Amino acid sequence: MLLDGDEWRRRFADIKQEAWRLEALPQYLVPQEAEEFAAFREGRPMSPYTTSSYTERVSRQRAEGKRNGRVHIVTQPLSDYLRFEFTRYYEAHVRAGDDIRILDVTNRPNPLEGVQDFWMFDREEVVLMNYEAEGRQLDREVFEGDVTPFIEFQRIAVSESVPFEEYVNGGHRAWPF
Repeated sequence: MLLDGDEWRRRFADIKQEAWRLEALPQYLVPQEAEEFAAFREGRPMSPYTTSSYTERVSRQRAEGKRNGRVHIVTQPLSDYLRFEFTRYYEAHVRAGDDIRILDVTNRPNPLEGVQDFWMFDREEVVLMNYEAEGRQLDREVFEGDVTPFIEFQRIAVSESVPFEEYVNGGHRAWPF
């Protein structure tokens, strides 16, 4: 089953304990971000980003004892998009309570090689995020099978990654840029 619109938004609104994501691509081509991404790449000023419906939901859910998190797999040097995403979104999302972690596989084997992007809701439902190679989203597809491998993917991703703040403040050569 493909998800869009209200059905997709409902997945986030109705979590009982956790919404969690694995991000494996070096860029995501999101039409709503095109203008801001172009400004970032050209060094032009961008409008401030402090809150959004996403950060408001994450903050509210955190206050309710629910978790939102993700691990992004990266390699050095970081793509322009990753530098944009880290600066533009991740800092604000972490402040709102999103548990963002970074798995840098620059000088080591990727323990999740070949695992595609996905969201997992309450460790009960997985939604596969289908993208073209350059990062343009094709669709979102409910996974019709045993979620156990995805729970293991999450365990590996979290155990092999570091918190976002540690990554950007830990002396990594690509940050700050």
